Amino acid sequence: MAKDKSGYIIAAAFIGPGTVTTASLAGANFGLHLVWALLFSVFATIMLQDMAARLGVATQKGLADAMKDQIAHPTLKILLVALIISAIGIGNAAYESGNLTGAAIGLNAFANLGTGTWAFILGICAALLLWTGRYQWIESVLVALVFIMAGGFFITFIVAKPDVVAMASQLLTPRLDSDVITTVLALIGTTIVPYNLFLHASLVAKSSAGLDKDQAVKRCRRQSAQAISVGGLITLIVMATAMMAFFNHAITMDAANMSEQLKPVLGDKAQWFFALGLFAAGLTSAITAPLAAAYAVCGALGISDNMKGKAFRAVWLIIILVGVSVAMMGFKPLPAILFAQATNGLLLPIIALFLLMVMNNKEALGEYRNSTLSNIAGGCVVATVIGLGSYKVLGLFF
Repeated sequence: MAKDKSGYIIAAAFIGPGTVTTASLAGANFGLHLVWALLFSVFATIMLQDMAARLGVATQKGLADAMKDQIAHPTLKILLVALIISAIGIGNAAYESGNLTGAAIGLNAFANLGTGTWAFILGICAALLLWTGRYQWIESVLVALVFIMAGGFFITFIVAKPDVVAMASQLLTPRLDSDVITTVLALIGTTIVPYNLFLHASLVAKSSAGLDKDQAVKRCRRQSAQAISVGGLITLIVMATAMMAFFNHAITMDAANMSEQLKPVLGDKAQWFFALGLFAAGLTSAITAPLAAAYAVCGALGISDNMKGKAFRAVWLIIILVGVSVAMMGFKPLPAILFAQATNGLLLPIIALFLLMVMNNKEALGEYRNSTLSNIAGGCVVATVIGLGSYKVLGLFF
């Protein structure tokens, strides 16, 4: 268990082109006035992923299996399976094109082969890695990409010559109004990713098999908190870089090609480092999104989640093929990512409520079930997301 890096895989999974796009637009349009939403998201992610990890350790099952066990009524069980397949399976297939395109845009800054060509090459690389079925290889690649991503964005931020006084002023004046609500929901949706709950529970269930449960839970909790905090810091760095380059300046950011837009502001070298970070962010998500979907869909359908199994491979392969096909057709998914992340934020309460229900099953979880404090914190997260989503919906009519 000491060598398990599932927490960093979760960080790798939520920092993709969607996070880079959302954080860049948040920083460019609103400076650091929305950092409160990021901090809330990081806290909520640590808490919810801790629940998913405890579930995996205690039951040796993934989240989809555990959720099905909670429901006895056949019709409700079918509806749950349909929700998981549509939200996680089909949803991740839609995101995959954005993941591959984001990584392709990053690589295209170094060698102009076209984003379609790069997306095809990256799709093959992701498929070959997953086809090995070797968890340690996949884990090592993803952890390395996380550190490459962090380094690329951090160097870009330093070159931007951050104005500490301006940053501090914006941090101390948070905003929550009708103009920012979509971006707030997007920041929450791009950090607290529902499919990561399925991925984490399944990975921990496998890696902790046969080990002391108390030690496994403690190690998972510590590592997840560290890794997710690193992911939050990377998101903050991207926000701050966009804030320094675009906020209150005449130029605007439209996210069509962020690394190119930073070139006249930060110079060639900074553009390359940002492109490197964008490539790493895209590739990590292009690997983890199909993997998470395979675990979720196989669990929902009661199929073996053996990484070398035919059904498991078929699910992630279909998702990669859809992503590559859409990316090669020349569609530009990045402008739609903000909306997709906001939708993710609206889906979150449904999955979180199911998770809270599962985590209070004393018979299945025993001493690892939720404490009163965990339930209160989880309830607050769900209530906050529901409140923000309701505010957004009501704003469309009034």
